[in-house]
Amino acid sequence: MKIVGIAACTSGIAHTYIAKEKLIRAAKALGHEVHIETQGTIGTEDELTPKDIREADIVIIAADIKVGGRERFKGKKVIDVSTEIVIKSPKALLNKIEKDLGL
Repeated sequence: MKIVGIAACTSGIAHTYIAKEKLIRAAKALGHEVHIETQGTIGTEDELTPKDIREADIVIIAADIKVGGRERFKGKKVIDVSTEIVIKSPKALLNKIEKDLGL
C-alpha cells in the first residue's frame, strides 16, 4: 500500500514529529511505502509532491488542528485521526485501514 499523509498538532512540535515517525516506522514494518508531510509552527516540511499524492492508495491526516492543502487529496480516500491514535497504535491503525480497503 502506498500511503501519504500529514501530521500536525496544536503546538506543531512534539506530537507532530512523533506521529510522523510512528507512522513511518509502522508502515515500513508492514511493507508499505509512506511519505508524511508535517505542518506546524515552523511551516510545512517534507511537502508531498503531486506525484506522491497521485500514486497513493490512502491519505492519513494525523492532526489535532486544521491542516492546509486538503484540496490536494480530492478523489482520494482520506482517513482523519488524532495524533494520539497514531502515536499509541500505528500498526493497529494501518492494519484496520488495510482490512477496510481490502488491500
